[in-house]
Amino acid sequence: MTSDSPAFDASTPLARELADLSQRKRLLAMREFPLPSSTRVLTVANQKGGVGKTTTTVNLAAALAKQGARVLVIDLDPQGNASTALGVEHRGDQPSVYDALVHDEPMVEVVQQSPEFDTLFCVPATIHLAGAEIELVPLVAREQRLRGSLDRYLAESDAAGSGYHYVFIDCPPSLGLLTINAFVAAREVLIPIQCEYYALEGLSQLLNNITLIERHLNPTLAVSTILLTMYDGRTRLAYQVAEDVRSHFPEQTLSAVIPRSVRISEAPSYGQTVISFDPQSPGSISYLEAAAEIAERGVQRGH
Repeated sequence: MTSDSPAFDASTPLARELADLSQRKRLLAMREFPLPSSTRVLTVANQKGGVGKTTTTVNLAAALAKQGARVLVIDLDPQGNASTALGVEHRGDQPSVYDALVHDEPMVEVVQQSPEFDTLFCVPATIHLAGAEIELVPLVAREQRLRGSLDRYLAESDAAGSGYHYVFIDCPPSLGLLTINAFVAAREVLIPIQCEYYALEGLSQLLNNITLIERHLNPTLAVSTILLTMYDGRTRLAYQVAEDVRSHFPEQTLSAVIPRSVRISEAPSYGQTVISFDPQSPGSISYLEAAAEIAERGVQRGH
């Protein structure tokens, strides 16, 4: 730096933000991502749209895969946004989760490897899934279709020595047969909650629905994780929402929060998650922190 260069002011908000990010990266580098003893199956759900559900699904999956876990993402949303973000092919003629659900196609036939990481895989969704709600109605055990297909695939994978540590299921923002299939197939529910006005609206209904599924269809289902998304630390509202959620769900809410971020939003348009699109960004670091916490909590709870 020359004598004419302006001195770097370490007291500015930007300087403090950079220092904080550097510190978080150092701490993250020292954290372990313990692998679960058996496959953890998580459905990422929130009936409220626009809360970062798909974004959370793919970025947590990529973060865990980056740290060496074998991860499968099942895209159960007809829009196929998770498939897009993971860079897997999901045109209409592509074998997809629709074939596994409706036509009993073995899941091994529809799984694709994501180009992001060697240990990241995806069961894509195609436009055919839009009609699956109606096609499932007359089928036997229509709520159990995904669980049966997934359990068979996981058993085959374990037997072949290529088992998974995590399965994330991304479901539509409505409670139809696809979402019910996701709840029945999972053992855990992860709920992303945006730090904005009306954040808790509809949450009690979602929890009631999960309780009904647990009582009648899947006694092992439980809300294990709540992740705060779209957090803007400059606003009093975001802080207040975070405090409200933590007070209601102290055991389930992660310490890590996901900030509002242009880079997180941009990544899917390049067929990537933010984990590979911009690995040094605050959004990427935040999802890695959340993934580490999920991994650590899982081992503590005996998963």
